[in-house]
Amino acid sequence: MLKIEDIHVYYGDSYVLQGISLEVSEGLIIAVLGRNGMGKTTLIRTAIGFMYPKRGKIFFKDMEITRRLPDERVGMGMGLVPQGRRVFRSLSVQENLTIGSRPKSGGWDLEAIYEIFPALKKRSNHMGNKLSGGEQQMLVIGRALMQNPEVLLMDEPTEGLAPLFVQAVNDLILRLKGEKFSVLLVEQNMDFALNLADKVHVMSRGHVVYSSSPQELLENEKVKRTFLGV
Repeated sequence: MLKIEDIHVYYGDSYVLQGISLEVSEGLIIAVLGRNGMGKTTLIRTAIGFMYPKRGKIFFKDMEITRRLPDERVGMGMGLVPQGRRVFRSLSVQENLTIGSRPKSGGWDLEAIYEIFPALKKRSNHMGNKLSGGEQQMLVIGRALMQNPEVLLMDEPTEGLAPLFVQAVNDLILRLKGEKFSVLLVEQNMDFALNLADKVHVMSRGHVVYSSSPQELLENEKVKRTFLGV
């Protein structure tokens, strides 16, 4: 579904991604773990097209998209939940959800989003800047789902959330997993990610330094201690 081949990405003179390769197959949840500053967000930004690799290639549904613009990638079926709860603050909840929607028969619509996030339904006429942090995160996730993507890129979806909201995000991803949805999940919360993922990659200083099943990582104390600080 989404294939990243040996990408090398720079911020100015800073060599951020140093030969990253990974694949998100159809119906699988792939988690990327690592400490802050290791290149995880750059990976997501490059996958969606905000940044271009200096070397390497990106494929989506067997088509090379390395130099395609973000809106083209979204039109092809990629969705993004960015880090930082980037809602449209001057738009209502409902306007945020519908502004980029791509209706699909049997897909995600307002009713489906309000069913899984009932707090948003209660606040559908509130402006984005009047929501709590957890509500904003639900809104960002709902907005991405309203595009009915085939692959969802999620960058730190539980960052700074209270346990109640973390559980809501967990329940949603479990639902997506049950529906054979494809997800690339970047997280620092190891327990959260391992509970959901089919495969996990650990990043350190721009490299993938370890890849395994969630259970194998859970049992590998050296990798957890060295690269995740656990």
